[in-house]
Amino acid sequence: MAENMAAAPAAEEEMDLAALMDGRARTYGLMARLFLKEVDKAALTELQGMRFPAATSSAKVDEGYHMLYDYLRTSWDDSITELAIDYVRTFIGHGVNGFSAAYPFESVYTSERRLMMQEARAEVLQTLRENNLKRGRWTEGEDHIALELEFMQRMAMRTAEALRAGDEDKAIEKLRTQQKFAQDHLLNWLPMMTEDMRRFARTMFYQGLAQLVMGYVEEDADLLEELLDSVDQAA
Repeated sequence: MAENMAAAPAAEEEMDLAALMDGRARTYGLMARLFLKEVDKAALTELQGMRFPAATSSAKVDEGYHMLYDYLRTSWDDSITELAIDYVRTFIGHGVNGFSAAYPFESVYTSERRLMMQEARAEVLQTLRENNLKRGRWTEGEDHIALELEFMQRMAMRTAEALRAGDEDKAIEKLRTQQKFAQDHLLNWLPMMTEDMRRFARTMFYQGLAQLVMGYVEEDADLLEELLDSVDQAA
């Protein structure tokens, strides 16, 4: 009986961690979708029905959610067109160099000549292969921000699955993979890309998305570090 009572809090903690991973996966999935392509009518309707957090531990995240909410609550009939135009302006631009938009590829920000399909793309592709993730119908470079965010989503989902299955070692392995990816890739170029987003975006929607993704990845990296530090201290 004593052993069962002692085991209960541990099981509850694992379930809480699994729920935490589920929440991380949902947020990464939402951000990945918003970077992947323009907002269509279905996506706009879904976004309008969402309840964003009123307050988090990050001022950037709070500002991002607030800006998204303000845009969505005042959206109108032509908002889809407005967002489509701003998506092109923000992420595609009209120039032929690497300085005319917030190009959503890591290589543009980490290569000397701001070119696509450089070393960062090869590194991300290798990471995908090591984790048995296939590109499917994806036709862009693997270092696109949407795919990098989706990678974090998938790893969070796998962590939750491992926790629910009682496989702590596998869960820790997935957390380490996420921590390394966030440090080596996302945090390596997101500050520059989101700064460009704020320069080129005209709608509060994409201005808010810039704040949200930067703040969330920073906070999430801190969370992963805390979780793994607690694991190392317990070892």
